[in-house]
Amino acid sequence: LTERPRLSPLAAGAMRAAGLLLARALLVAWALLHPAGGQQCHPAGPATVLRFTDRHAEIRVPALHRVPSPLDPLYGLVRRCLDLIQQNPLPTELLRAALNDPGSVRTSQVVQYELGYVVCAAVALLFTVAVPVAGMCFCYCRSRRRCGGRLRAHRRSLGCRRHCLLACLSFTSLVILIGVTCAFVTSQRVKGQMEPGLGAVPTTLRTLRQHLANVPQGVQMVVDKFEVPRKQIISDLGGLGRSVGLSIHTQLKAVTYAALSDLQDRAADLQTSLHHLQILDGTSRALAAARAELEPALRERRGRVVALLDDPRCTSCASALGRAQSLELGADYSKVPSVEKVLKAMAGLPRSDFAEMIRQGNGTFNSIPELAVERMAQVIQDLREELSHTAQKVQSIADSFPLPDYTRPASEALVTAEERSRPYLREVERFEHYRWIAGTVLCSIILLILACNVTGMALGAYGLSKREDPSDYECRGEAGAKFLLVGVGLAFLFSWLLILLVFATFLVGGNIQTLVCRNWVNQEIYKFIDTPGNLPPSMNLTRQLNLRRDSNLSATYRWVLQEPTPVPAHPGQIWDHAANAPLPSRECKSGAGLWEVLQLDRSYDLDEHLKTPKYTADFQKRLGDFTARLGDVRLLRSEGRQDLETFARSGLDEVDYGRFQEEMKNPVVQTSLPGLARNLEGLQKMQRNSTVAGRLAAEARALWQMQNSTVQSQEALMAKLGESVQFLSRLAPHLKERVRRTLATTASVEARLPTQAQQILRQEIGCFTRKELRYFTQYLNWVGQTLREDVASCQPLATALDNGRVILCDRIADPWNAFWFSLGCCTFFLIPNIIFAIRLTKHFRPIRNRLM
Repeated sequence: LTERPRLSPLAAGAMRAAGLLLARALLVAWALLHPAGGQQCHPAGPATVLRFTDRHAEIRVPALHRVPSPLDPLYGLVRRCLDLIQQNPLPTELLRAALNDPGSVRTSQVVQYELGYVVCAAVALLFTVAVPVAGMCFCYCRSRRRCGGRLRAHRRSLGCRRHCLLACLSFTSLVILIGVTCAFVTSQRVKGQMEPGLGAVPTTLRTLRQHLANVPQGVQMVVDKFEVPRKQIISDLGGLGRSVGLSIHTQLKAVTYAALSDLQDRAADLQTSLHHLQILDGTSRALAAARAELEPALRERRGRVVALLDDPRCTSCASALGRAQSLELGADYSKVPSVEKVLKAMAGLPRSDFAEMIRQGNGTFNSIPELAVERMAQVIQDLREELSHTAQKVQSIADSFPLPDYTRPASEALVTAEERSRPYLREVERFEHYRWIAGTVLCSIILLILACNVTGMALGAYGLSKREDPSDYECRGEAGAKFLLVGVGLAFLFSWLLILLVFATFLVGGNIQTLVCRNWVNQEIYKFIDTPGNLPPSMNLTRQLNLRRDSNLSATYRWVLQEPTPVPAHPGQIWDHAANAPLPSRECKSGAGLWEVLQLDRSYDLDEHLKTPKYTADFQKRLGDFTARLGDVRLLRSEGRQDLETFARSGLDEVDYGRFQEEMKNPVVQTSLPGLARNLEGLQKMQRNSTVAGRLAAEARALWQMQNSTVQSQEALMAKLGESVQFLSRLAPHLKERVRRTLATTASVEARLPTQAQQILRQEIGCFTRKELRYFTQYLNWVGQTLREDVASCQPLATALDNGRVILCDRIADPWNAFWFSLGCCTFFLIPNIIFAIRLTKHFRPIRNRLM
């Protein structure tokens, strides 16, 4: 393997300079072939998405929900019992006849539908009659001492029978206690829910009216949100000028800085070449003159040294004689070509200040951002004024929005419903007050019966434990028997009132559950209302509420699917491209606006009012008409161009630098003076003759003096000359091409900068326009979606319906039905309670005859 030769620092620097020049040339060429105007706009990032968070303060109806309760199992049991009692579906035909022609309704139809309730009524009537009659019979027998007296004989099985009767009476008393507790709790819950529930009716109707009356304010608040895009656009306009200027500067700085750097290199080449030419001319002259001065002195010194070495007295001097005889001059710089012609051609260069020229060009180019701000100030001010005119156009949306005209019939209907509901609500409240009083009194009587049972059993059992003889009289046992009979008497006396209250509440609550709540949950009521002919003309909700003629209450309340159309009906609608159909549109239940349930889309073309060009045409035109020259940068003035052309024509490349290099290969003196001087010094030490030795020493010193004073100065001039020759010889072959390329690049950049700057200006304005149009589009889409779905949302109507079901069915009907169910259990369990109490009284009294 051969060792790679190492380059000198000067050669390495030359290679690096050539590489930089090549890279710079490629960069300029690429920038000229790929103009900056061809770049594309960056897509809008998340920061360009407007946020309309502060929507109008719409009046909402708070949604009520069923609250889990420990009594839910009891409510479920009661509902299952009612489903068994009333298994018939919604009586559509009967209700149609009752609403349209009440006189045509036959009693047999009502009885047939209410057959389960009729059977229960028969059972209640039988109970109402049978129990008081049985009570009167018991009283008659008791007065004859035939019922509730004393046992006639003592048997061994009496103890077992007594304990069995005690257990049965205790069990029935426990069941009655649980039932009356549930009756108390549910009665109180009905009372607690009835007042706020009834009060919620006018409040909800009033809230709905306020909601509808708030529509114009909501529309105005939506329109006022134009302030959001307006502020954003004004903010963007504030930085538009500098942004455009910086974009032009950023996209053109590579080619501009490369051209300026190339021009600076040519100016440096001019300065450096002139400097080296002057060195070349002066140094070659100095070397020629120095050679002329050195030649006689060297000839004289050679004769003296040769004569001394040829002296017979000089011992061993023949070895140095040949070197002394070859002591002659080497390089002759009088033979090199003259550069006076080149210097004459470059006389007076540079005539222009390239440094100042480049500084001015750089400064002009760097001032493009400030220039853009200045040139675009007027159009930005015009655009701000145009935004004020656009705000006035947007205000026309609120001025022409027709929703208040369509909500007026609904408001009037709500006022009528509120006025008509008040008398009925007062009657319901009064009836509930009486029911609560009667229920509380009767539940208290049941508690009194239970107290008699507990007291009677306690005293009777205690008396039995103290009685030593079964035939002995014991007052505590007798008192226990009397307490039991008091409880029996109360049960006989008030049982008919209990069963009447149970039946009355059962009839009302049961029909509410089976006729209203059950069909409300499965939405059979909505289907009945939607069916044409079921309601009389005076109750036509579609006409009174001004709903779409092809709509119905069920579809308005629930989610529905619209018919497929080739494009979304409005910007707010989400299109399912996979199924080629729109996704389910929202209705009242899911928060849709009144726009979707009223006939607004047929009389008011909202899409036409929300077309973006209607509000952005003038804004877009002002930006499109704006023009400004921002790229007029002068890189090279005419005197500078003439200097470079003169430099290229100076003939620098015609000089024969090879002659200089050939002469520089020759030394100043052919024989090395230091070597010869050292030989003489060595011969001096070998001489026996002191005279010869002294002369040898003197000649050696003379040679050293000549080397140090004359030859070394010429060698320094030769080294200086070599650097200049190397630089000029490296530059000269490429001078004309570099100057030509620099002049062409500079002229091309000066010519193309305005065009490219104009392209970038149009591109940036186009990007800015599209960005600002997106703000308009976002706002108008949001306005369309909000006006259709959020402003005057009909969700409060659906919420009011849901709240009505929650209040009537979940909060009132459930505890109401649980009340009569619990009270009915207590009432029916009074029968075994009476039987067990009467049978037990005999065991607490003394036995008439004791059997041994």
